Amino acid sequence: METRGIEDMFDFRRFPKDAVVLLLLLVYFPVGICLTLIRIFIGVHVFLVSCALPESFIRRFIVRIMCSVLGMHVRQKNPRSRDKNTKLYMCNHVTEFDHNIINLLTICNTPQLEGSTGFVCWARGFMEIHSTSGQEAIGETLRRYCSTEGTPPLLLFPEEDTTNGRAGLLKFSSWPFSLTDSIQPVALRVTRPLIALSTPESSWLKELLWTFFVPCTVYHVSWLPPVSRQDGESMQEFANKVQELLAGELGLVSTKITKADKAEHIKRKRHTVPQTATGVRPPSIGLGFMVQSLGADDHRIAKMAQQVKDVLPHVPLNVITKDLAKTNCIDTTITNLLENKEETQMEATGMSTFGPSKSSSYSCGPAPTIKPAAKSFGKSPVDRHLSLQERKEALYNFARRRYIEKHGLDQEDSH
Repeated sequence: METRGIEDMFDFRRFPKDAVVLLLLLVYFPVGICLTLIRIFIGVHVFLVSCALPESFIRRFIVRIMCSVLGMHVRQKNPRSRDKNTKLYMCNHVTEFDHNIINLLTICNTPQLEGSTGFVCWARGFMEIHSTSGQEAIGETLRRYCSTEGTPPLLLFPEEDTTNGRAGLLKFSSWPFSLTDSIQPVALRVTRPLIALSTPESSWLKELLWTFFVPCTVYHVSWLPPVSRQDGESMQEFANKVQELLAGELGLVSTKITKADKAEHIKRKRHTVPQTATGVRPPSIGLGFMVQSLGADDHRIAKMAQQVKDVLPHVPLNVITKDLAKTNCIDTTITNLLENKEETQMEATGMSTFGPSKSSSYSCGPAPTIKPAAKSFGKSPVDRHLSLQERKEALYNFARRRYIEKHGLDQEDSH
C-alpha cells in the first residue's frame, strides 16, 4: 500500500482556484440559482413518487429518469457482472448520495451507522439499525441479515467516510468483510463541473443544494466480479485485497489513511494559526502537521507558556500562548514580549492603540535595577536608538538569567 498526501484526497475549497473557471462560475451563478429553485420543486415530487410506488424495476426506472432532471446522471459499466446471489456489495465512498445512486440500478439496503435516525434516516434511503449497541452487536445484526433468505443485498462503504475520488482510497475497515465470505466490489467514480464534489464537515443538505445548483453530476458505476476470502486469509488481508482491486479499477492508489486521520487533519486545519508578518518566521511547526497529535501539541504549548509565565508573571497567559503558537520558541517569545510590552498590554486589556495609554506596564517579577544606557536623552536618533537597544538587551539578559536560575538549566539547555 502507498501512503498518499492527505491534502490530495479531500477538497477543502468549494470553488476553483483557476481564474478562467471561476469567471465561468460567476457567469453561470444566476442560472444555477434558478436551477436550484426549480429542482427543489421537482425533488419534492421525486421523493413522493419514490414513496408511492412499490419497489420494482419500473419504480427504479422512473426515479432514475427524474433524478436525471435533478442533474444526477447515472452510467453503468459491466452490468452483467452483477451477481444476483451476492449478499454484500462493497463500494468506495465519494458523495453523500452514493447509496441512492446504486439503489437506482439494483435493489439494496445501506444501514445507517451514524447520524440522524427516524424520519430523516428513512427519507434519505438508509436502513435504520440500533447503532448505539456497539460495533460487535451491529456486526452480529448484519451477519444475521445476510444469512436470511430473501433479503436484498447490503451495500457498505468500508472507507467509512468520503474522499474526492481523485487521489486515493482510505484504508478499508476490516469489520464489514466479516459479514460474509463472498462480496462484490463496486467501483464508483463521480465527476462534476465548476465546483468540488464535497467539502469536509459539510452537511448532506448543503451537498444536495449544491448538486441542484451545478448543471450535472455524473456517477460512473462499474461492477467487478465477486471476490471470496481464501482459507487462512484474515479479514484485514481480505479488505486490503478488495481495496487494491477497486483502486486498480479506478486508477487510484491504496492508502493507509483512515477515517480517524481525516478527522484529525480537519481538526488541525481548523486550529492552525495563520502566518502573519510579525518579523519572526514560524519554525517547523507546519512540518510536523501529520506527525504530532493535536492533544500533544496543545500540551507542549501550554507547558512552554507556563515557563514563560514564570519569567514574565504579569503577562496574560493568552498573550503568551498566542505568541508561542507563532514562534514555537520560549526565548523568542520572551524577547517579543519584552520588545513589544506596551502593545501586548493594550492587546490583553482590549485597548485601542489610539486610546489613552497607562504609564504602568507589566514587569518581570521584582523590578530589576537597570541603569539607563545614556546619562542624558540622546541628541540624535542614532544615539537614542543605541540606548534603546542596550536597555532591551539588558532586560532580555535579566529575564534569561531568571529563567535559567528558576529551572536549574545550563546555558545551552535554555535554547
